[in-house]
Amino acid sequence: MHKEDALPPDPIPPDPPGTDPYVPSRRRVDRERYKRRRALRATAIAAVSTLVTGAVLFLAVVNSPGWERTRATFFSADYAREAFPLVMEGLWLNLRLLAVCGAAVLAIGMLLAVARTLRGPAFFPLRALATAYTDFFRGLPLIICLLMVVFGVPALRLQGVTTDPVVLGGTALVLTYSAYVAEVFRAGIESVHPSQRAAARSLGLTHRQALRHVVLPQAVRRVVPPLLNDLVSLQKDTGLVSIAGAVDAVYAAQILAGKSFNYTPYVVAGLVFVALTIPMTRLTDWVTARTDRRRTQGGTA
Repeated sequence: MHKEDALPPDPIPPDPPGTDPYVPSRRRVDRERYKRRRALRATAIAAVSTLVTGAVLFLAVVNSPGWERTRATFFSADYAREAFPLVMEGLWLNLRLLAVCGAAVLAIGMLLAVARTLRGPAFFPLRALATAYTDFFRGLPLIICLLMVVFGVPALRLQGVTTDPVVLGGTALVLTYSAYVAEVFRAGIESVHPSQRAAARSLGLTHRQALRHVVLPQAVRRVVPPLLNDLVSLQKDTGLVSIAGAVDAVYAAQILAGKSFNYTPYVVAGLVFVALTIPMTRLTDWVTARTDRRRTQGGTA
């Protein structure tokens, strides 16, 4: 072996500051360019197909024999301008119901879920009551629950019990939705692996502390998307309190429609609810995608 062969190789000089040492290959540049062209092509095709479909539907509706009468009855600009302020005034009641009932639903649903997951024979009555409550109100249609609470409670003539239709309608919403939310929370609690609880107990935590500090935080994070879906449904169903006589957005539209026999106010109220629901739906989709992405990457959901 020559003496020169034993010498270490010359060190590679460092790149000067401010330069990028990575230069993509020609194949990679072509592949990225192809992906961009393909994405632009897909976007263009989707836009054109959407415009064509919309134009076909629009022409089919506009050229129908009863379109003029339908337009005057459901899409009158004059009645829409008249109805919009009253509908927005009634919408304030729907938003308050959403805030109060949503908080109550989350609290009661969590209590029901925890009651159903308690172990031991001493808690059997509590588990049975929580199970009966959940099964009954999940099976009972919301409109029937509203009618029973709104008209049945005042008929009892109980001392100290309110007959306010807003309070009674909100109570019916809480009774029904807390049963659905309880099942969502229970599914989240049961999805946490038992080893998490066992590890917490081995560290000296009591059953209550393990549930509070270990199990429930993981369970709540996992069920945020379905909880948001229930919140979207609750937002729409707050309009059902109008059957009790509460002047919300739907009842305000009903009053105007009853005066003129024009149903444009109903369309205005429906569009207002849609405008509120779409952002919440998009938020739900974003949270769901984020949760799935973190779970796929091995992070904590």
